[in-house]
Amino acid sequence: MQIQLTADSTCDLGKSIAERQIGIMPLSVILGTDSFRDGVDIVPQDIFNYVQKTGQLPKTAAPSIVDYEEFFGRYVSEGKTVIHFNISSKSSSSNAYANEAAKNFAGKVFVIDTKALSSGQGLLVMKAADLLEEGKSAEEIVETVNALRSKVNTSFIPDRLDYLFKGGRCSRMQMYGANILKIHPLIEMEDGQLVPGKKYRGRMDKCISNYVEDLAIKYPNYDARRCFITHSSADAELVEFAKQKVAETFAFDEVLETVAGSVITGHCGRNTLGVLFIAE
Repeated sequence: MQIQLTADSTCDLGKSIAERQIGIMPLSVILGTDSFRDGVDIVPQDIFNYVQKTGQLPKTAAPSIVDYEEFFGRYVSEGKTVIHFNISSKSSSSNAYANEAAKNFAGKVFVIDTKALSSGQGLLVMKAADLLEEGKSAEEIVETVNALRSKVNTSFIPDRLDYLFKGGRCSRMQMYGANILKIHPLIEMEDGQLVPGKKYRGRMDKCISNYVEDLAIKYPNYDARRCFITHSSADAELVEFAKQKVAETFAFDEVLETVAGSVITGHCGRNTLGVLFIAE
């Protein structure tokens, strides 16, 4: 059985997409009246330029059922069984549409609601790629990955709350207070949806340091295979600081840096950074 792993573009896997031969289904990013394909014909800087010019966040849209049918069909026609990884169903209609499309392929397409986004979603894709290399069947991969969903740490810290305010995730007063007092709230996924967590205060490097230390306390046991440091075009110095802090605090075999795509960037803004991995 030939197995093809695919994912929504929100997996933010960077160069691992080509290295692990992952098929990508782009979500749409809408700037005014113009629609673009995430990771294909729009980059995060386009988001920053649009928000600065208009004061509005871009809109995003899931692929349609027909889009998924065409996407899956290309692989099934080659004799492959598809395992597709969606962004959390509580964040997008993608999972519902992909499941509907999968009904047309008589068990040849498995659809997974990752209950995550960005490289939290990507971690499950990479785990599936590891299992595929080990010779596991599609059913075994799906069963294993589904069991790991609740163990994925998907969390991040935004530099400023401007984008979260524009997206309706915090009040104007909270945004002003946070920006003035340099408060950086932890945002994390719980059961597939984003919720606010601990509030850090001070410079971003100090907040990242405390955040990584808190992760180590919360997750003393973890899958050491890999960790992602994913950011929305963050300052190079901050990213390097985060890498060093993770190396000092954890013992991952590899720490992969990825830049969030346009869909994720459009919701969190520049200089947001997260450390993501699978707990045990």
